[in-house]
Amino acid sequence: MKIVPIAFLALAVASLTALAADKVPPLPQPGDSSQWGRHIQRTMTLLATSTPEKRNRVRVLFYGQSITVQSWWKDVAADLRRRFPHADLDIRNRAIGGFASQYLVRTAEHDLYPFYPDLLIFHVYGDHRRYEDIIRRTRERTAAEIAIYTDHVTAKETPDERGRYVNQGWTAFMAKHIAKVADKYGCERIDIRPPWKQYLLDNKLPSKALLKDNVHLNDHGCRVMAGLIQRQLVYRPERMTDRSRGLARTVEVGKDVRWADGKLVVAFEGNRVDAIAAADGPRGSAEVWIDGKRPSQFAGCYHCTRPSTIHNVWPAVIRVGWRTPLVLEDWRARILESDEYGTEIRFEVIGSKTGRDGTGTREETFVSKSGRVVIEPGDWHLERTCTYRKKAVPEGFEVRWSARGTFADTHAPPAVKDPAREHVTTLAQGLPNGKHTIELRGRAALRALRIYRPPFLPAGKTPD
Repeated sequence: MKIVPIAFLALAVASLTALAADKVPPLPQPGDSSQWGRHIQRTMTLLATSTPEKRNRVRVLFYGQSITVQSWWKDVAADLRRRFPHADLDIRNRAIGGFASQYLVRTAEHDLYPFYPDLLIFHVYGDHRRYEDIIRRTRERTAAEIAIYTDHVTAKETPDERGRYVNQGWTAFMAKHIAKVADKYGCERIDIRPPWKQYLLDNKLPSKALLKDNVHLNDHGCRVMAGLIQRQLVYRPERMTDRSRGLARTVEVGKDVRWADGKLVVAFEGNRVDAIAAADGPRGSAEVWIDGKRPSQFAGCYHCTRPSTIHNVWPAVIRVGWRTPLVLEDWRARILESDEYGTEIRFEVIGSKTGRDGTGTREETFVSKSGRVVIEPGDWHLERTCTYRKKAVPEGFEVRWSARGTFADTHAPPAVKDPAREHVTTLAQGLPNGKHTIELRGRAALRALRIYRPPFLPAGKTPD
């Protein structure tokens, strides 16, 4: 039987008492913080320059697994809203508990890239190669800035004989790998571990004092995590990098470009174009053409939503792909036959417009008759969920998802009820990342077009 020193217990109790009294010890003073915020200045500038008369629209996404699901992210969101009360913030959390990088790299196709945030705040455990895949694809397919936060100290870690927490094994490997990934892709790295270790040592706390089990945070730990992340989300315009500066540009109508003969023509480079409505003038409408085609004709302007869960835990299918162009419709995969936990299944897919589109089994790659549904064997998640819940696959169970588009073939600007806010319509998102020409034919009340340009091409090269 292991004897726990009374003094050790007293420290843990004192820690909990302090937390209950809202007197959590302050975070350690940072060392060199001169580079903080360097890779997120486009987002921070939008936040900091928002005024009551000009409320910049900013989208923030938290993504990862169970650590990112925990309540600390709400404190970070609240802090951003408090510090930047005039910003028009859209903050979401699409993290999935229990999904290591080898799973999350699949669900990101539904959750991350279609959302196209201005700022991604990210953490995940798992395969280091898939970790990098997620970061690389975010850089290739969105103009998001990325803030990576590193692992905290778990309950299995203890100080060495010199009273120091030393990274060992996989933890040491990932600490170095995350640093390399951050440097390679120009990400903001929020290094949680050093101040977390110092916080424990300064306050004479065991690592368990900030945790509710071996790894997940308790309320105290959530407070520390929120504090360490939000203090690095700083506005330092002098640290703006060329990469962040080039992620988006706004083309003002009437200043940078003008309507002529019922047309507005803009050459651009990137993969997304937003229209920002003007507050005055006749609303009108305009046909949208890009490189001589309607936006709906670009396959990349479509995506599938995250498939529905089984037993209210995890998506029953973690990725649905396609080989032929999608149409806007709802889909379901109906289980026709299954063993108890979904190890062996036979299913049918049905589209609301396509209709019955073929049957398949889990054992092989399924490609529907139309080519609008592709499911790889490893993307079925029934067995893991049912085993975890110790519940069988329900009779007649159906997985549901939708094919959606981020485009507008005809743009009719909405009425501007609040001129301080940007009234934005995405004309095309998911274009090949390169040079294009957009042409609006007609007449619409537009204040500006905003062009987004991901900094990496699929080959990993920076665009010319």
